[in-house]
This record gives sequence, C-alpha cells and structure tokens, in this order.
Amino acid sequence: MRKGKIRNSKVRAAIIDWSKGDFLWFYWKLFAWRSRISYLPFQDVLSFFLLRMAHKHGGYIGRNTTFQNRPILPHGLHGIYISRYAKIGKDCHIYQNVTIGSIGKQAPQIGDHCFIGAGAIIIGNIKVGDHAKIGAGAVVNTDVPSYATVVPQPSRIIVRGPSDD
Repeated sequence: MRKGKIRNSKVRAAIIDWSKGDFLWFYWKLFAWRSRISYLPFQDVLSFFLLRMAHKHGGYIGRNTTFQNRPILPHGLHGIYISRYAKIGKDCHIYQNVTIGSIGKQAPQIGDHCFIGAGAIIIGNIKVGDHAKIGAGAVVNTDVPSYATVVPQPSRIIVRGPSDD
C-alpha cells in the first residue's frame, strides 16, 4: 500500500510540474534531437512540437540557437524569448520574461555561468562575459565584461573582479 502512494505521488508531482512548465526534460530532448537530425522533414516535425510546447508556456527558443549545455530556467519557459542566432554558454540562469533578441542576423553571445534576471532585455550584436549578472529589468545593448553586474534605471555596469565574490 505504501508503494502505491509513493508511485501515485510521483506521478501527481510530474503532472503538476508538467502543467506549470517546470518539467522541461522532454523539451530539451526534442531540441537536441532536432539539432542532430539532418533529414529536413523530421526537423520540421520536431520544430512544430517544440514551438507548440514553448508557446504553451509563452516562450520561444529559435531553431538555430546554440547552447553549450542546458540553461537553468527556474521558472520554466514563461515569457522567455531567445533569438535563433543567439549563443548561450554553460550553466546560465535565465529567469522569466527575458528577451535575448537579434538585430538583423546578429544576436548576443552570453558567456558561461551568467545570471539573467526577470524581465531583462539583451539585444544586438553584443558579448556578455563569463560570470556576468544582468539585473531584473535591465536593458543591455553594449558589451558586458566578465564578472560585471548590470543594474537598471538607468542601466549601468558595475565591474568586479573574480576575487570580489
């Protein structure tokens, strides 16, 4: 009887996580498959399902977006827009309602271990250095050095060294 309750609670938790958009392992598996498949009709079918899954949660991740590994999305895909030309480094934390947009075919390159706060907008052909922090609501359209923090209203860059943590 106890095993049945544990199994039911795991299934229930998985269903709740899926409905909230926190259960993204399947989305990332499809994303990885799409990048490895060379047969165009299969890519189109996978793109259709990926777009439907992302649209369900109000997000969009472009077809050619490059990830070093899976980003950490604490709030799921809720409101996240990532341009198809963007490059995202390892272990980046991206919160809800973030826009990483392109101008023409030029999009940001985000370094490793970055933190991008809720509602931040990063746009244009810019580079965000490793371990950079973009504060909630910041609009970034210039390069950000490594270990720097960008805060909004008005946006400004606070440069810190690796030993200042």
